Amino acid sequence: MIHRIRGVKDVLPDDISLWYTAEQAAHRLAQSYGFKEIRTPMFEDTSLFVRSIGGETDIVEKEMYTFPDRDGTSLTLRPEGTASVVRAFIENRLLNTPTSRKLYYIGPMFRHERPQAGRFRQFHQFGVESIGSPSPMIDIEVISLLWRFFSSLQIDGLALEVNSLGVSTERQQFKDALLGFLVPISANLCGNCQRRMHSNTLRVLDCKVPSCRTATAEVPTLSSFLSSSSSDHFQQVLEGLDLLNIPYVLNHRLVRGLDYYSRTTFEVTCHSLGAQNAIGAGGRYDGLLETLGGRPSPGVGFAIGLERVISVLPESVILPPTPLVYVAGFGQNGQQSGMCVLEALRANGIMADTDFQSSTLKTHLRSADRLGATLTIILGDDECQNGQAILRNMSSKQQEFLPIDAVPDTLKTRLSS
Repeated sequence: MIHRIRGVKDVLPDDISLWYTAEQAAHRLAQSYGFKEIRTPMFEDTSLFVRSIGGETDIVEKEMYTFPDRDGTSLTLRPEGTASVVRAFIENRLLNTPTSRKLYYIGPMFRHERPQAGRFRQFHQFGVESIGSPSPMIDIEVISLLWRFFSSLQIDGLALEVNSLGVSTERQQFKDALLGFLVPISANLCGNCQRRMHSNTLRVLDCKVPSCRTATAEVPTLSSFLSSSSSDHFQQVLEGLDLLNIPYVLNHRLVRGLDYYSRTTFEVTCHSLGAQNAIGAGGRYDGLLETLGGRPSPGVGFAIGLERVISVLPESVILPPTPLVYVAGFGQNGQQSGMCVLEALRANGIMADTDFQSSTLKTHLRSADRLGATLTIILGDDECQNGQAILRNMSSKQQEFLPIDAVPDTLKTRLSS
């Protein structure tokens, strides 16, 4: 027997309603904010992610699924969505199309991580990218969409944390000061922080190991290195969140694991998720388009892990299953009439099914129960002769007669109401 690969999972039919709930909320809200869907390839030239994410990040160094193509080109399964969207944005000259500067995506991403609760090697993200405007109003809009998505799903225990990473020169000054603070206390840091202290200095602030948190309790804050321009930008973002009544917490230790982020950065956590509690995050990336060969143009976006969202969905928001109508056609004429009714129901957008192995009313009703049918249309030879089908409510067991020709329109009206 061949088993699924470690770190991935099958989405089974009983779980699909959870995915529909989250995905439909994503489509509905993104489009209500003026975002248009984009779909990019699941694998790209490896250099796209090395240049955008950063060659010294954990993702590029340890987590990407990279393989050679037959012509020797190095390809990588996308570990995140922003780089692919920006590449498509540049390549297709969408900056010249005002209606395509706000984009969203839903799809699988791939990282070779240690599988654990809330972390998979294939996972799905809902993300948005707004490209072309440096205005802090766009930051507010994107954060608002992020927060409204979770609010619409009635997820409890959420916290929005925000920070500013400044521009590259300010961040470099802070990195130098941070490294000067870390070197004398390096013996008190975990092995991972000792390793990345010189290569990816900011990630030390993100470490969850208690000894590292204690050792860096008095670390300098990036806010003291921000220019008046960056400070003003961030202040306008905070004022906008206050205006929209979106609750937030300032977290001066909040950084991102990808090199392309600048200025506004944010993260939503959910306390019920345990150690892996980040459920959505994002920020501004004003230099990314230029890094990937495009015209200098600012951008901001976020990504949400759908597996984590689905794991905390309250039952009250889960979309109910679509009602199933079962057609029990038996007897020579009943089978033929049942096939015609089955086709007519489906043509009217009604989910309908039958069991072609069943040949008696008793076995048909047993199959209808097994399939979870809401209603059953009973069509035997006698019903066909009288031109009347029996409509049976599988829950109450109540039955009524309907003209066979009227079954599709009658059920369409009743089910839609």
